[in-house]
Amino acid sequence: MASWIRSDRRVQTAILTIDKPPTLNAIDPGVLGELEEAFIELERDPQMRVVIFTGAGEKAFSAGGDIRAMRDMSPTEGRHFVERGHEVLNRIERSRLISIAAINGYAFGGGTELALACDLRVAAEKARLGLPEVTIGLFPGWGGTQRITRLVGAGRGKYLVFTGEQVTAPVALEMGVVNNVVSNAELIQTCLAIAERICKNSQRAVEQAKIAIIHGLEQPLHYGLRIEIESWLVNFATEDRVEGLTAFLEKRPPQWKNR
Repeated sequence: MASWIRSDRRVQTAILTIDKPPTLNAIDPGVLGELEEAFIELERDPQMRVVIFTGAGEKAFSAGGDIRAMRDMSPTEGRHFVERGHEVLNRIERSRLISIAAINGYAFGGGTELALACDLRVAAEKARLGLPEVTIGLFPGWGGTQRITRLVGAGRGKYLVFTGEQVTAPVALEMGVVNNVVSNAELIQTCLAIAERICKNSQRAVEQAKIAIIHGLEQPLHYGLRIEIESWLVNFATEDRVEGLTAFLEKRPPQWKNR
């Protein structure tokens, strides 16, 4: 049985690659299941800190949901497919692991939605992004309508969803869809450098900061601020908080214990 997900594990960082070039790394139920399994395996590794998602080949990060598969689905199968997509992307978004989308080429529909579920997005210069589902009789169903509007604002988000327009990497950067645009050759190394920078920091502090951000964005500001306080206090009770402050005062690198 073919495997559509490749996992390249380092000590604290892993690269998960959707490897289905004939379909431009389109995501069908099989790919979705394998992606979840690979991600869960990384979550179980206590040393793992950062996961980088990318696509195989030179053309695509992911062209999105498999159109042929979706065309042939019954409404019941469609419900299962859309709910499974939410389960997997929600897991990535809410995981203790920091996720980076290395957008190496086309990222359309579900491919853009996968990138939106990641914490950070780095695009190659040749990359193009978009939510073109309305042009084929659908609309974004894996969180795209919700995440894009929260990320870039309702006006820009609605424009991308309603028109289905594809944008270049520089335009995506200007709109705030991606964090960085780099040359194609530098893409993975840039993501690995970002991962390394994250891994140098306190694991507990980064994890609690992510909790505060993800859960806070779902609430009105005053509730979000309360979530921040509680997450801050959880981190304040760690040994690493004492180590980090002591190391700063002693002008030495901190020796994190992750507790």
